[in-house]
Amino acid sequence: MTPSRLDVPLRERLIVALDLPRVLDARNMVAALGDEVVFYKLGLQQVFGGGLGLVDELFRLGKKVFLDAKLTDIAATVGNAVTNISRSGAEFLTVTGDAPIVRAAADARSKAGARKPLILAVTVLTSLDQQDLADMGFSMPLEDLVAHRALKAKEAGADGVIASGFEAAKLRALLGPDMRIVTPGIRSADSPKDDQKRVMTAGEAIRAGADHVVVGRDILRSPDPAKKARAILDDIAGAL
Repeated sequence: MTPSRLDVPLRERLIVALDLPRVLDARNMVAALGDEVVFYKLGLQQVFGGGLGLVDELFRLGKKVFLDAKLTDIAATVGNAVTNISRSGAEFLTVTGDAPIVRAAADARSKAGARKPLILAVTVLTSLDQQDLADMGFSMPLEDLVAHRALKAKEAGADGVIASGFEAAKLRALLGPDMRIVTPGIRSADSPKDDQKRVMTAGEAIRAGADHVVVGRDILRSPDPAKKARAILDDIAGAL
């Protein structure tokens, strides 16, 4: 496996997904996690529930923000959205892994004169498996489709990709040591998969080549979220 050359601090390798019903719930979770967590993901549930205001709140607390918007539209619309998002200070932004979308996002950020957000291309959602792809009309093996989309995204200017831990080793070898690999679908060994199908523990994903892992329900449902976050960080540290 080609090792990552990215010097990512341990605590920034864990990204907590604030997939909660209300902004107040998200705010309370951040308070409960305290200094254990420094990086948060805001997804569509929060974005469309008034959660964009959390971006500034998180910055004031010294946190980093990943906007999981999964942008997809005509190139001009995506570019205009990225121009606005580049002013927000967000660290990461997801777009769908189609080359024209990735290119529009990367070009817009460049024209804005911004270094952030890093553009992460979604390859294949971790909630999908081979049968789901067949139902959508894809005949290519899932792992090959992920690799194909990741390589095209890199060529189009993406800074990294979203992919499951099962593809991380192949992607690291294919994409080289400088591309970010961010892995969702993280579960503890004794946790239910819920609606995810391609899941790994945090340590397994990091050993496979991921730079960051995204954890939601494992932490959000825990009776002691801070303790759970510490355990996941320990798992990551062991893998490193």
